[in-house]
Amino acid sequence: MHDRQPDHARLSERAEMREAIEGPAACVVVSLPRDRAAGRDRIARAAALGVRVLVDGQKTDGVDSILKELRGRARIGPVISKAHGKLFAVEDADLADWIAEPARTADGWLTPPGGFSVAGIDPGTRLLAQALPPLSGHVVDLGAGWGALSAPVLESAAVTRLDLVEAHRPSLDCARANLDDPRAVFHWADATAWAPLEAADHVVTNPPFHAGRKGDPGIGRAFLATAAAALAPRGRLWLVANRHLPYESALDSLFSEVAELPGSSAFKLYRAARPRRRR
Repeated sequence: MHDRQPDHARLSERAEMREAIEGPAACVVVSLPRDRAAGRDRIARAAALGVRVLVDGQKTDGVDSILKELRGRARIGPVISKAHGKLFAVEDADLADWIAEPARTADGWLTPPGGFSVAGIDPGTRLLAQALPPLSGHVVDLGAGWGALSAPVLESAAVTRLDLVEAHRPSLDCARANLDDPRAVFHWADATAWAPLEAADHVVTNPPFHAGRKGDPGIGRAFLATAAAALAPRGRLWLVANRHLPYESALDSLFSEVAELPGSSAFKLYRAARPRRRR
């Protein structure tokens, strides 16, 4: 199993993929994700099968702290260290308290372990939501997460359809629970490679800009390219981004009209229209 659609698609070409950690199995290999709670959850679900669990992780993913925690709760095999990572076996572990389930924020939103902004609506998304006029027609939310930006979009009765595109499956599952609206359509997909069946009137997005722990503005630029391709000729993109991210040249190359809206000291807002069509 893999929570993120691009990795799921890549691995599906090599082996059968399943929706959850399940038996029968002789051994389960757990690759530690970046998020600590999500990593503990995977190890706990694998250990619940009663088989040997091999944990593989990088120092930057917290493998050292996970190993330290496990030493007092399980039988640990020899530790193999290589290339800033570690591999070790875990047996006879009762880690039921490590299993992480979606939780409610103070505002009542259901958010997943390992997702983005699980404590509540992040400042950038909140800023864009407050700046949006009432939208209409077909709207796309690229990188929708658990639905923090989609919820205010759906407050407009003039919206006829909202496509939520999200690569992190647990986040999309929470979005389904948070948005009880027949106009919402959910897509477990890589936003950098997704295309709607019909052109959209609006795209809203707060794109990610990290690959693992490293910043990568190229991800955001790929989101912008998807948005431009998804929009109708008179469609509009609504974007929020951290101040330091260099998206201006990409916006100018993809749209004929680009306007910066009032933002904040930490975030900038853009409205872009008239997407340029590639010949």
